[in-house]
Amino acid sequence: MAEENKATSRRFYKELFNQGNLDAAEEIVTPDFVIHDPNIPEEPRGPEGLKQFVTMYRNAFPDLDFAIEDQIAEDEKVGTRWVAHGTHQGELMGIAPTGNRVTVRAFTLQRFSGGKIAEDWAHYDAVGMMRQLGAIPEPGQ
Repeated sequence: MAEENKATSRRFYKELFNQGNLDAAEEIVTPDFVIHDPNIPEEPRGPEGLKQFVTMYRNAFPDLDFAIEDQIAEDEKVGTRWVAHGTHQGELMGIAPTGNRVTVRAFTLQRFSGGKIAEDWAHYDAVGMMRQLGAIPEPGQ
């Protein structure tokens, strides 16, 4: 089951975020799916919440590309270390497009239920991303 969960997790990044295939959300996550992300005010819930979340990032970074660097699985959990790249070409959380190329590194832990992702805990360098967008100054500026 661990290998199947890892494959589903890889689909989460490839099909949803990289390819923008929003229909895949129905196959990949449970109806009560939730993203736990301390950097956004409301936790996206269910396939529809995930679709809105993906759309927000793909509108901001149309060339968004997630690359999985490491992945481990045990029982119903999958941990993934990834890096994402994209060019800021659309508004993101009130930040106007800058044209800046952004690189974000992260670790995500996903809990599975019935072969689908039920919960996702995302821990990424939001401050680094905001600095790359020019939304907050670099240290010492």
